[in-house]
Amino acid sequence: MSTFEERLRRTSLIRSLQLGDLKISYVPDGVVALKPYGWLPAATEQDWQDNAAYLDDDGNLVATIGGLLIEYGERALMIDAGVGPVSMPDDPGNERIGALRGGDLLGNLAELGRTPEDIEAVAFTHLHPDHLGWAHHLAPGSDRPAFGRAAYLFGEPEWTQRHLSAVNDITGEMLATMEPQARTVADGEEVFPGVRAMFTPGHTVGHVSYTISSGGQRLIVFGDALHSAVQIRHPEWSAGVDVDSVESTVHRRRLVKELQRPGTIGFGGHFADVVFGRVHDTADGPDWRPVV
Repeated sequence: MSTFEERLRRTSLIRSLQLGDLKISYVPDGVVALKPYGWLPAATEQDWQDNAAYLDDDGNLVATIGGLLIEYGERALMIDAGVGPVSMPDDPGNERIGALRGGDLLGNLAELGRTPEDIEAVAFTHLHPDHLGWAHHLAPGSDRPAFGRAAYLFGEPEWTQRHLSAVNDITGEMLATMEPQARTVADGEEVFPGVRAMFTPGHTVGHVSYTISSGGQRLIVFGDALHSAVQIRHPEWSAGVDVDSVESTVHRRRLVKELQRPGTIGFGGHFADVVFGRVHDTADGPDWRPVV
């Protein structure tokens, strides 16, 4: 088994890279097992035999959970906030999601020399529990959420239609906790030096990706537009939880083309231990390879 294949089967470590004036770090919080036939229902048994390298020993996709730290001098932004201090055993009756655990983000943030109080804003890709965690979970020993000093940035369509998130276990209490800090952003709006929102709906009604540009390079944070590196080669495979699989496929295809452009790095927040990568053209189609 190659090193790349080993990394596809394990959750991510802290990973960092320099993009011009920006230091960008993946901050792990936990991991969830995604059951391939339920999560990507368009893929057949033969498809998974052909792509077995993406599955762990239990036959699941390994989906890391965490947030992305962007540092510009003393300033700091997070994109997404993990799932928080929660765990869930495997439910055999759940055809999509297996065992889940979280809670490591604050410790890993400290490993990077930062505290939650350093974060001026958390820019969210969408309203799902595995991206909101520490935005509503209380910090240890506190009566405030971990990122209680930060602004919470949501795509305007996502926040104004936040009632739709109830089907994804987002409670009114969670939304009420976040609301005082919430503000909406427009498509193309700069939310931090070099960081702009790019609307990519389909997974949710107002899903947001982010482009980060500095030093003549670009990094695309595509959130849950793609959940696994296997979708780089198979953008036609939509997640079973996408609210609009046609629209999500359109954006996945566009994102893969953007990732093939020179000077472009991608960040896949659920991509096992290959979260930062480039898309290479091969005889078999586009392929994801890690850069750190």
